[in-house]
Amino acid sequence: MMIQATRGRDTFSLRRRLQRILGRDWQVAWPFIAPVVVLMVGFIAWPLVEAVVISFTARTIRGEQYWVWFDNYIRLWQDPFFWMAVRTTIIYTTACILLKFIFGLTAALVIQAQVRGRDVLTGMILLPWIIPSVVQALTWKSIFDPLFGSLNYILLQLGIISEGISWLGNPRLALPAVIAANVWAGIPFFTVNILAGLQSIPQELYEAAEVDGASEWQRFRHISLPGIRYVALVAVLLSTIWTFNSFEVIFLLTGGGPAGMTRVYSVLTYQYGMIGLRFGPAAAIALSMTPVLAFLILLLSGYMRRDVSADLEETWQSRLLAALGRVFGLILRVVLFPVQLVLNGIEAAGKAARRAIAWPAAAPRRRARRRMWLIVRILTMAFLLLLIYFPFYWVVVTAFKTELQITLRQNILWPAPWSMEQFNRLFNEQPFFTWARNTTIVTTCSTILSVAFSALGAYALARLRFRGADTLNAVLLVTYLIPGALMFIPLYQILTQLGLINSLAGLIAVYPTFMMPFSTWLLLGYYRSIPEDLEHAAMVDGATRLGAFLRVTLPLTKPALLAVALFAFTSAWKEFLYAFVFIRSDNLKTLTVGMATTIYGDIYPWGLLMASALVISIPVVILYMSAQRFMVAGLTAGAIKGGG
Repeated sequence: MMIQATRGRDTFSLRRRLQRILGRDWQVAWPFIAPVVVLMVGFIAWPLVEAVVISFTARTIRGEQYWVWFDNYIRLWQDPFFWMAVRTTIIYTTACILLKFIFGLTAALVIQAQVRGRDVLTGMILLPWIIPSVVQALTWKSIFDPLFGSLNYILLQLGIISEGISWLGNPRLALPAVIAANVWAGIPFFTVNILAGLQSIPQELYEAAEVDGASEWQRFRHISLPGIRYVALVAVLLSTIWTFNSFEVIFLLTGGGPAGMTRVYSVLTYQYGMIGLRFGPAAAIALSMTPVLAFLILLLSGYMRRDVSADLEETWQSRLLAALGRVFGLILRVVLFPVQLVLNGIEAAGKAARRAIAWPAAAPRRRARRRMWLIVRILTMAFLLLLIYFPFYWVVVTAFKTELQITLRQNILWPAPWSMEQFNRLFNEQPFFTWARNTTIVTTCSTILSVAFSALGAYALARLRFRGADTLNAVLLVTYLIPGALMFIPLYQILTQLGLINSLAGLIAVYPTFMMPFSTWLLLGYYRSIPEDLEHAAMVDGATRLGAFLRVTLPLTKPALLAVALFAFTSAWKEFLYAFVFIRSDNLKTLTVGMATTIYGDIYPWGLLMASALVISIPVVILYMSAQRFMVAGLTAGAIKGGG
């Protein structure tokens, strides 16, 4: 008996010591977090270390590697192509973010003021963001085409230009054209997030300001802007990271040309690594950009990892975010000063019109002002919808043209007659159904893995106390800064070593690495918004921690889970870079890569490309339209409730 008692005390003492070292919930937490850790170590940490090692090496003509230590970095800093790519990346990112924010803010303000049909308008705005980047790129390449595109035709008909312009072939116009394509695709993300921030502002503030005689601009400047400051900052930081690392749209639109004017650092990395087989310099290029992204991600993580109790604590991130918020507000006031002048002019014109026509005294002045702004909002929304939906219209009309109509440039904006010729070519002359099967397998499997791992990992990080939780949370979010242009080189070598290169299994293993961080962020916000008392009550009744998670917490997170599943599904469905680099066999290609391979040199079968773009986009659009409410709720929950 004494021996058993002694063993029991020793076991209890050991357990207490382990709890002090590893944290109170370490035994419960690690089964939840283990899948995330395994995936991060195997396909994020390992490739990142490999990338660092590769950056210190060079290759002989026979493909043998040897150490050069810092020579790649020294040569890189003397390489004019590198500095040109850095300059282009900064210009591209800055212009895209500024324009996306202005258009997104405008759309959010118009939708917020629209009481009826708000959900419909939000769903309509989302469309450019959800379609595959390959579709985005080829759609705009078709619009910009100097011979067969619609932009030159419309400008010629309006008399704005006298001859066709090579938008993507002109060194002065190529970068603005690429920026336009990125801005078009990024407006919905800003719109949805800023709209969530606007909806969190009490309506009473606007009503009180209106009663006090505040103008539209004054209400916007003193109520709306301060109310959306932090949501807008997070949206800007996220979009900056994504835009800074963007590859597919630029690569497919211009390939980095003409004369390197659109060659951002990710395209330069691909050209050095996969085309020139200079893996060492390519890895050095990508790693040279990580300090900028590391700074952004540290700011972002300081906001995304906060919880309610930490809101009162000051950190360097919160102080810097507050300072950036003030700077951002100042920049916005300067940028939006012309808007202020226009709004003041509209109000002045309205007052002059009312005086000129002797507005009846019985008609309230407030009602007249509302009618005037209603007209302004309608015109603004009409312009935005035209901007957003014209590329889709162009895809549809081009897909239903015959090859003869496209070649002879007949009926540019309306097929006559409408024809299924391009779809027959797609389904009968191309291995479309093989591409669709491959895409469905990869997308379904990687989505299941991502949602399952994110749900378990986010719960452990949000609810359980164990050593390393904060570090793991930060590391998980830091994966945002790892660009695909850096990862594909070491991942290619690792998948080759594992025998997974040129296989669907390789894509299924890799895809969750870029889905999990964002998915975990969304779920963190939802978990933190659910009272812990519900789980404690279930555990008091005899449920285990896993049982409480499955029966209590998980059912309450259905909107976020659906949002995460949609995000993961669409991310896998439209992924291009990894599938393009890792797959070589025609019978294993995905839809996005298969679509791009129908291009032969400078010959673009526009009818076939637009037909495939339409077919590829339909499943994603149907999913989003049917579950739009959950997607918007999940997308904004993290930003508003504490996950991001």
